[in-house]
Amino acid sequence: MKKLYLFFDLDGTLTDPMIGITHSVQYALASFGIEENDLHQLCTFIGPPLKDSFREFYGFSNEQAEIALIKYREYFSKRGIFENQVYDGIPALLAQQKKSGRKLMLATSKPEIFARQILDYFNLSHYFSFIGGATLDGKRSTKTDVIRYVLKSNKIDNPSDVIMIGDRKHDIEGAQANNIQSIGVLYGYGSEKELYEAGANIIVASVTHLQNILNTVIC
Repeated sequence: MKKLYLFFDLDGTLTDPMIGITHSVQYALASFGIEENDLHQLCTFIGPPLKDSFREFYGFSNEQAEIALIKYREYFSKRGIFENQVYDGIPALLAQQKKSGRKLMLATSKPEIFARQILDYFNLSHYFSFIGGATLDGKRSTKTDVIRYVLKSNKIDNPSDVIMIGDRKHDIEGAQANNIQSIGVLYGYGSEKELYEAGANIIVASVTHLQNILNTVIC
C-alpha cells in the first residue's frame, strides 16, 4: 500500500469549518424567510456540494438552490471563510508527511478560490504541491470530478500511488470512482457507519491515529 500522493479533503479533515459554514447557510436560508437558530442542525451541509444540500434538506428547486448558493457565498466570502479553525495536530502531520517525500494535494468540493484563501490564512499552503477544488460556475463540483481534475492536472497515471483522506462518504465514493483507495476520518463530520458503508479502506479515530497509519501501514 505504498502511497506517493496523499489527497486531503479540507472541511472536516484539515479544518473544522462548522461556524463559518453554518452561519453562511443560516444567512442564505434567512433570505427565503426560513429561520434556523440551531447551528448544529445545519452541520449536514458540511462536505456535500451546497446546491445538492439545499435541494435535499430544504426541498429547494434548482433555481432556488442557485439563489441560495449566491446568498451563502455573500456571507461566506466576507466572514464565514475565516470562522474556521485547524484541527490540533494537522500542521505537524502535514510537515512530517511532506518531509517523508510524499506529495500532498488538496481535493475539496469547496470552490478552489476559497480553499486557497483558507490554506493561506492558516499558513498551510506551503505543505501542498497542488490545491484542487470546485469551480464557482458549478462545472466542477462533485468530489469525483475534483479528484479526477487533481489526477489529470498532475499527470498521475497510477491510481495505486494515491490515497484519499476525508471525513464524508463523498470523499470515499469519489476515490472509488477514480479507482483509488481511501481513509475515512472520524474526527470530522461523517459517522463510522457512513464511512464504512461508503467503502473506506481504513477508518481512523483521530489525527494521531491518522499519523500512525500513514507512518506504519501506508509506508
